[in-house]
Amino acid sequence: MYGSALALLAALLFAASIPASKILLESLRPFQLAGLLYLGAAIGMAPLLVLERRRHTRIALDRSNAARLAGAVLLGGLLGPVLLLLALRLTLASSVSLLSNLEMGATAVLGVALFREHLGRTGWLGVAGIVLAGAILAGGGWPDALAALLVAAACACWGLDNHLTALIDGITPARSTLVKGTVAGVTNLAIGVATDPLSASAPLLLAALLVGAASYGASIALYILSAHELGATRAQAIFAAAPFAGAALSFALLGEPFALTQGAAFLLLLVSVGALFRSQHAHPHVHEALEHIHSHRHDDGHHLHEHPGLERTLRHSHAHRHERFRHSHPHWPDIHHRHGHRHAT
Repeated sequence: MYGSALALLAALLFAASIPASKILLESLRPFQLAGLLYLGAAIGMAPLLVLERRRHTRIALDRSNAARLAGAVLLGGLLGPVLLLLALRLTLASSVSLLSNLEMGATAVLGVALFREHLGRTGWLGVAGIVLAGAILAGGGWPDALAALLVAAACACWGLDNHLTALIDGITPARSTLVKGTVAGVTNLAIGVATDPLSASAPLLLAALLVGAASYGASIALYILSAHELGATRAQAIFAAAPFAGAALSFALLGEPFALTQGAAFLLLLVSVGALFRSQHAHPHVHEALEHIHSHRHDDGHHLHEHPGLERTLRHSHAHRHERFRHSHPHWPDIHHRHGHRHAT
């Protein structure tokens, strides 16, 4: 329940960025806006970082986690948002919002191909439905088709980003969001200013930073927490509410027309997302000995270390060690379930 609530809140915050970005692109270039949005994300993390320092939160990035973070910055911070904003310049914000559901399909397929996740028949039907809905939305001519390709490329970047951030366990979500926001923001803004002088007014620049703080900063941090709980694919299943909410906001705030193709894609996406979310499995599996740090509770069947006087339902974060053990239960590919599926050992 905790992870699901975090993913839903992250989705609603991100949904508002699509129509807001459409408006901001009237005065800003894609690289400029992408930079400002991620700088806003970094600024939005400042209060959380102050709290972390007061609590003396441990930060310990090893080489593997540093590489994952670098990949997340490159794919999710530098490339993904620019591709999405380029698509927004070509077509309706409502269509881009619905097309961004491709991120969920990309996350699922990449999870199976590269990150040892499992997807059953129902899940694969969900992925197929999402791709078909994207094809429906891309059928309005060359600008729409090009926009769909750009969104698909952005979603592939974010799909990889989702898995990489779900595996980072030596740094807090706020800290990783600060790193991503700072590096991606400074880099994209520098490219944007170098290619086209920044001419937007101060209030517009402030608006872009505020959108970034809420729709990227807070949303990213909440999503990372939910992905640790649910796994990247299932967290993305809940986060898939964002495209629907973004489309609704685009219709309401921008006055965009509602086409029959959008209605058909909307219904197909709704069914497909539900199918992918319902895909789960259970089998005997082994948890190897592991030491890491992340937010957890002691009533989940995996965190067996003791805290005298601490309620088992109280969520907390610290470095802890798991001893090797074997059990069987319905599970999702969260941070504790990255095993293969050819056989149980």
